[in-house]
Amino acid sequence: MGESLASMAFGLAWVMMEDYRERVPELILKSNGRWGLAVGREGLDGDSSGRMAHDLAVRTHDLLPADVRDILKGFAAGVNHYIELHGEELPEWVRPEFTAHDVAARDIAVWSSGAERRFQASREGALDPAEGEQSWEGPGPVTASDIGSNAWAFGPERTRSGYAVLVRNPHLSFTSGYYEAHITVPGIVNFYGDFRLGGPFSIIGGFNDKLGWSTTNNAPDLAVVYALLKDPDRSDHYLFDGGSVPLEVRRVTVEYRGWGSVRARTKEFRFSPLGPVLHETADTIFVLKTHALGRYRLGEQWLRMMQAGNLEEWKEAMRIQAKTNSNFTYADADGNIFYVWNAAMPALPHEPSDDGVVFASGSADVWTSLYPWDDLPQLQNPEGGYVQNSNDPFHFTNLNEPFDPDGFPPNFPEPRLRLRSQNSLGLIHNERVFSLEEIVALKHSMGMTLAERVKDDLVAAVVGGTPTREMARAAELLSAWDNRVARDSRGATLFKLWAGRYFSRTDPDRRYQESWSPDAPTETPRGLGDSDAAVEAFGWAVDETTDRFGSWDVAWGDAHRIRAGDIDLPVGGCAGALGCFRVLGFTEDDDGKYRAVRGDAWVFAVEFGPTPRAYSVLLYGNSNQEESPYFYNQAELFADNRMKAVAFTEEDIEEHLAEQYRPGERHEP
Repeated sequence: MGESLASMAFGLAWVMMEDYRERVPELILKSNGRWGLAVGREGLDGDSSGRMAHDLAVRTHDLLPADVRDILKGFAAGVNHYIELHGEELPEWVRPEFTAHDVAARDIAVWSSGAERRFQASREGALDPAEGEQSWEGPGPVTASDIGSNAWAFGPERTRSGYAVLVRNPHLSFTSGYYEAHITVPGIVNFYGDFRLGGPFSIIGGFNDKLGWSTTNNAPDLAVVYALLKDPDRSDHYLFDGGSVPLEVRRVTVEYRGWGSVRARTKEFRFSPLGPVLHETADTIFVLKTHALGRYRLGEQWLRMMQAGNLEEWKEAMRIQAKTNSNFTYADADGNIFYVWNAAMPALPHEPSDDGVVFASGSADVWTSLYPWDDLPQLQNPEGGYVQNSNDPFHFTNLNEPFDPDGFPPNFPEPRLRLRSQNSLGLIHNERVFSLEEIVALKHSMGMTLAERVKDDLVAAVVGGTPTREMARAAELLSAWDNRVARDSRGATLFKLWAGRYFSRTDPDRRYQESWSPDAPTETPRGLGDSDAAVEAFGWAVDETTDRFGSWDVAWGDAHRIRAGDIDLPVGGCAGALGCFRVLGFTEDDDGKYRAVRGDAWVFAVEFGPTPRAYSVLLYGNSNQEESPYFYNQAELFADNRMKAVAFTEEDIEEHLAEQYRPGERHEP
């Protein structure tokens, strides 16, 4: 609690520093282009774009509302004061020199290195359009498809209490920096949510006493690369609208530590009035045009969302459109539930290009406005009393009211519903009425949709051939397995290893007997398309599981663990590509067992009665310091499929108070 927004932000920064130490200044320095100055040449990647972001933060600072500036200033002061009092505990490069501009740069971008890399990869033919679509832990490739989230909202007709309920379920790397906190300034803001390390505004989800929201990743095509012809007489100009337009050259100097002194490197970036130049050839420049660059009001938008008291006020904050993507799932105390596929989508005057590049000779060829926010795919209080998203496009947010795929411009996504999304819908597309506690239990559902679709075919293919004795026995185990990945599930580990082998080695067009179809969105894909490959993979999986774990009937939790410091716990959950709603991603340890490194992280479920009632869990806790009492202190709770009650009211906080002090004082947790 703070007496002002500045003091609140000071306290938030202070406790982040207590719990994460140098990780907080590291993230700020990486955002404003001073990481190389802190750690040397190896830290220079991204510093040039960071310096440009910082420059924009300086230029736009006075355009921000006073309350936003107060928060930025207070946060910087909290970081600095902690360093001043605890500098001896921190690396030498951590210095109390941060400003409000440094903090603001965390939420600003003027250059997109990702867009530059994607463009170069597409020009070289190295971009795999399927990259990130699947994640098979085992012998096959592991990608980042499980970096995402699930979200549910239930209307009053679906809850025993008659109040709306919101569920937030992100699954990112366990180093992604979710920080669970409750900020309060009487009469100004009272918000419980996640604040990503290094700033006060990177809020992914949370709630106040009237409403809450959750984000889930989407992947809108927010940008167009325009190919512009160079002026043959002046290489630093391009031809546009019948004239010659100059390019702006921005020289960015970044400093870095090296050989006992501070050195500098200068890099040139070319910009057009349309956007940054990603690439040049002898006669053409390729320019990126997107609303996602140059926006500076993200902190303002998050603050207004936190302060909103009803759905219309929350929508008005969303119309700022500084947050340019992500699905938003919403619920409130008035009983509303709402979903929006949020995206700063350009209104294109041309057809989308297969390779993302469009030739432009003038203004008529280039987009100049965004698709109106209020016309984006949205669903409010639909039939069936639920909305949900698990990172697929908007079309099947609610099966009672699907979106018409022909009702949107061609640069909007096509329908898609992967197995994790189908699992989500299978859990809630029904007439069940839930208590908040039953929703918490449902969130921890251990079902694996892939097994429901192909296991019977796999068993039939194995026993219908000439299996070895061990393969036949293993197939019998698999047949009896209940398709869950709970800690005591036997057969799940064997099936996972089989899936990794089969799906990574089978032609994508032959993996299933029946591919996914929007006409049967929750029933396809199904069946095995290549029985011979499936049987070969099964024989391999029986041997591999035995070699790795001593037996092919190993319990899931004996093979899959939460490990950190002295903690070593069995845990249930699997990759989203396998169709798990309880998502966990693993890496292989030296002993052959799998250690959870990403997946369900900060999860909450909140019921919006007269006073919000909520549960939450943050698997890895609120500190990365092993000596801290908050390091992985919620891992056992998570492994047991439980959440802790959230202390939201002053009375609840007082009852559960562990310690009380004023940030700024020397304090040992």
